[in-house]
Amino acid sequence: MPSIQLENAANEASVSSMQSRGRLPIFLRAVTSRANGPTANLHVAKASFPLDLNRLDSVLSTTRKVKRGEVLYRTNDQFNSIYTVRAGCFKTVVTHRDGGEQVTGFQLTGETLGLDGVFAEQHNCDAIALEDSEASVIRFALLVSLCREVSSMQHHLLRLMSGEIVRESGLLLMLGTMSAEQRVAAFLLDISDRMKAQGYSPKEFNLRMTRQEMGSYLGIELETVSRMFSKLQKRGLVHVQGKEIRIVDRLGLSRM
Repeated sequence: MPSIQLENAANEASVSSMQSRGRLPIFLRAVTSRANGPTANLHVAKASFPLDLNRLDSVLSTTRKVKRGEVLYRTNDQFNSIYTVRAGCFKTVVTHRDGGEQVTGFQLTGETLGLDGVFAEQHNCDAIALEDSEASVIRFALLVSLCREVSSMQHHLLRLMSGEIVRESGLLLMLGTMSAEQRVAAFLLDISDRMKAQGYSPKEFNLRMTRQEMGSYLGIELETVSRMFSKLQKRGLVHVQGKEIRIVDRLGLSRM
């Protein structure tokens, strides 16, 4: 791989230029931004980030637009890239031997998907757009090479992989120990936390998935999902109007 080192001043100018054009990739923003909130200015650590950001922009910000219902990648597709959601929302689905489908996750704007393919070098699920969406395509081989040069990027990649393990463990715990009402409550709190992490309101948000898709993910029937929403609303914990959710009593919801 050719050297991608540049002078620090050139790096800062490159970041400023990409920031003004709105082109800095989501993954790279997560590495270079400082913890001053979702609208923080971008900076480059002079001592630890000697990268040609113009080149990074050209390879990491490749985008794909995916229409609602279309597939970003399919089960058994060769694994070459991971993806960050620039706009919209995706679901990941596994098809069982009997033909039944199981939703295994929902990926919101700013989140990453595709790490399922790292182990076997092929994807083990379908990633389907829940609405017209756009994703950044990040070539994994290049990303691994960059991680050798940039410790902060390596750390972020490891955090992403660790997050996948934690998410899987949490799903197994939920399916194995929680009641239907607790599952729906935990799901709403999870979406709320993820919306907050992306700078959106944690109290009011729209669910992009259907009740049936939610039930598939939570391991409960469609009718049960609807019944649990009604129950939570009657208890004054949430207000539900179609896909619009308003969390009224977060503490009460978390105590279930």
